[in-house]
Amino acid sequence: MNPTALIHIVDDDADFRDALNWLFDSRGHATQTWSNGEDFVNEARRLGPNWPSAVVLLDIRMEPLSGLATFEALKAMGCPWLVLFLTGHGDVSMAVSAVKHGAWDFLEKPFQDNVLVDRVEQALDSLQSEDTKRAQRLREALASLSQREHEVLDELLQGHYNKTIADHLAITPRTVEFHRANIFDKLGVSSAIELAHQLGRYGLR
Repeated sequence: MNPTALIHIVDDDADFRDALNWLFDSRGHATQTWSNGEDFVNEARRLGPNWPSAVVLLDIRMEPLSGLATFEALKAMGCPWLVLFLTGHGDVSMAVSAVKHGAWDFLEKPFQDNVLVDRVEQALDSLQSEDTKRAQRLREALASLSQREHEVLDELLQGHYNKTIADHLAITPRTVEFHRANIFDKLGVSSAIELAHQLGRYGLR
């Protein structure tokens, strides 16, 4: 189980939302609740593209943004969070379709608390497996960096610009750009901010 992952609870029924929040809190899980899909999507957009690990419990029937529309918005921005739909009997066919299009799973209301917790913890285990693989790939990529690339990396993590790095290392800005591009390529990132986030997330800084 991934103890650092957050469980987002997105449901427009305040009582149901609070009950789920209490349930997962009592089992030692960190949660955040949302009363509508629009606010939740805006938060996901704010956090991207370096999303922290999370599982989403998403009510399929919400207004004005439905659970399905919320899920599609997450997919459109490339958000990797695992989504488990919570659905009434009449919405099972929609939930099945959502699973075929990338949702983690769905549960039909009413459900037993233990069944829901078990399903969410399975999702958390899956996240931990992916995080472990990603951390290992980063370790291997870091090990492949040259001595000079490590020096440039250290400067980048301090927030220094290319010209400052060039001055510190007594090389040209063009050479810094060359090493910077190699570092980004090897570590699979597109910016210094993403680089810092990934290394910090996996404790590799």
